[in-house]
Amino acid sequence: MRKQLTGLALTALITTPALADNGIITVQSNHDVATTADKLESVLGQKGMTVFTRINHAEGAKKANLELRPTEVVIFGNPKVGTPLMLCSQTAALDLPQKALIWEDEKGQTWLSYNDPEYLKERHNIEGCDAVIGKVKGALAKFAGAATQ
Repeated sequence: MRKQLTGLALTALITTPALADNGIITVQSNHDVATTADKLESVLGQKGMTVFTRINHAEGAKKANLELRPTEVVIFGNPKVGTPLMLCSQTAALDLPQKALIWEDEKGQTWLSYNDPEYLKERHNIEGCDAVIGKVKGALAKFAGAATQ
């Protein structure tokens, strides 16, 4: 019985598509960093989100004569979603608009990471906005899934 439970636990860990660590959700991508970021920008546009900017940290590092594995951040949002969060707690504006980090690890694997809305809820003591938090959580998971598959 113990071996079966251990096996089930290992299977769950291996097959879990998103990992949460310190308020960060990370999803493995099937694409390189640039393609993942392109796909994310595309799906965000299709869903009516505004992409404010895309930052290529590896290019910035190169300009400083430093080397960094591919690392990009896409900053995006929609006032229809962000404003209700700020109405619940104005300090949420520190973490808005939303950001997605697309990065390559030391093994060459690409990942997409973003802030867990549950972490933001806790960090900013957001109360009475569970419906909005749930909507944001679902939307971010869908955006990440579309960009990484």
